[in-house]
Amino acid sequence: MQPLIDNARTFGQRPEEFAPLAEGQSPEVLFITCSDSRVVPALITGARPGRLFELRTAGNVVPLYAADRPTGEAATIEYAVQVLGVRHIVVCGHSHCGAVGAIVRGDDLTAVPAVRAWLAHAAEEPKCSDPADPTVAEAVQNHVLAQLERLRSYPCVERRLAEGDVSLHGWYYEVHTGAVREHRADTGVFEAL
Repeated sequence: MQPLIDNARTFGQRPEEFAPLAEGQSPEVLFITCSDSRVVPALITGARPGRLFELRTAGNVVPLYAADRPTGEAATIEYAVQVLGVRHIVVCGHSHCGAVGAIVRGDDLTAVPAVRAWLAHAAEEPKCSDPADPTVAEAVQNHVLAQLERLRSYPCVERRLAEGDVSLHGWYYEVHTGAVREHRADTGVFEAL
């Protein structure tokens, strides 16, 4: 913890870098990814403060939209799309994902009931030909595509897509190499950026 505290103490010693942020935010990208500590959106993208609006959930899950049962995730998506006017939404899954791995392996999650409930309602089991693969790459990539489909069902996203004002992107990040791949609609596969 001490290195984090030390950095926090010196971080605010450059106020000239941060003063413009007080004027407001206008990020171009909503970046939806996993809560995993190995996935750092600003590090992956090189984004400075104010460039990314982030939504981090266990397993980069986008819950089903239900106006009568609002969630923090739905509110974040709606705010980013309707109020901030983001032009791009990235759903970024990652290798070695514990959440997706637990789904495809059928792990016993009785010791973590909130996680079990989240994953049970969050998504259908992603297709995976080798659940023993520690990277769970195929499952994670399929899971990313399922989350993109979920996003399309959000009224604000559906409207902006129809107007051509927002683009959806599916990314897969390899924590063991740092490589990032994007899903290409024309080929149906995740290819290097």
